[in-house]
Amino acid sequence: MISQALLDVVRCPDCRGAMRAESDELVCAVCGRRTRVTGREYLDLRPVETFVQSTKYLDDEMHADGRHAHVTPPLLTAAIRNDMLRSFLRIAAGDRVIDLGCGSGRVLVWNLAPDVHLVGVDVSPHFAEEALDRCDLLVGDLRQLPLEDGAFTRAYSLDVLEHLSREDLLRMLGEASRILSPGGTFFVYSHVRKNSRIAIGLRAINLLARGLERIGLLDLSHERLRKSDHRNALADIDDLHTVAGQAGFRVARIRYYTPLVGGFAENILKKMAEHLMERRAARRRGNSGEPSAESPGAVGARRTARTDAQRLIGNRGAVYTGLVALTWLMKLDLLLFGRIKSGPFFALLERLPTPAVGSTTTPH
Repeated sequence: MISQALLDVVRCPDCRGAMRAESDELVCAVCGRRTRVTGREYLDLRPVETFVQSTKYLDDEMHADGRHAHVTPPLLTAAIRNDMLRSFLRIAAGDRVIDLGCGSGRVLVWNLAPDVHLVGVDVSPHFAEEALDRCDLLVGDLRQLPLEDGAFTRAYSLDVLEHLSREDLLRMLGEASRILSPGGTFFVYSHVRKNSRIAIGLRAINLLARGLERIGLLDLSHERLRKSDHRNALADIDDLHTVAGQAGFRVARIRYYTPLVGGFAENILKKMAEHLMERRAARRRGNSGEPSAESPGAVGARRTARTDAQRLIGNRGAVYTGLVALTWLMKLDLLLFGRIKSGPFFALLERLPTPAVGSTTTPH
């Protein structure tokens, strides 16, 4: 949706000029850029300037199986991340919150609340139907946000920072600092390159997963595609503090996440269940043999399997109950390893009163 509250804070992505409504368009008062509003479910405010580096989430291949078309309840790792977001960010009535790199918009839907204005921005327009119906959404670039200075009190990014180069990470964090009010907080989930010794367990799980893939018990092709553009700009946690400071933040709180139980649940059990459902869907569709991952038959089977899984979860029956139980078991990773400095982390960044390096004021 496009609310008046969103229109009040958008700015031209090219010059940051104020945008005024004219008929069914927004028009920049400075450079004259026009953006259509009427009949749209989201605003497209990508800058004219195109950046050299982009993301795989722009590729239709990432969304061919329909995994992002609908919002299901938060389960497994998604539930843990959302629980940590709520614990760290403490969203309250009156907050103006932005999801930087919102993907399908599912986290926005999970956190809808009275008297809280939620906005999602992503470079890809592959939004879930529920998010399109209920949330303010922008298609834009995190390195050049089309938003007013200090427009938000809270922000969060999940699985975003690792996709950015060092230069782009500083730009993105600088933009996050610019659109937050002084004292505003920014929750992030990402990882640094330096890991802890206990991560050897996760490497063993990933090795097992690759072995199971070779004998046809699961499929990791989507996971490889998802991680293929990871740039991992942060060397270690000290580097995180340095980069945050350069962008106008301080690290106010941090907790580590080495998902050993979660890795086995997500990379082995879940992937095996998905592959089994895809094979059953392929048989129902009359596909014989093992089609290639890119063939229309395989894509159709994956989409059918996704629909079946969403239906089973939506029924809140035995499958849903089992996933809830497994989610609680996965929380052992936080209980046992959350204080051990590791690669993956949850962090709360607090915006300092001084402006971020390289930030500029909005033209009037």
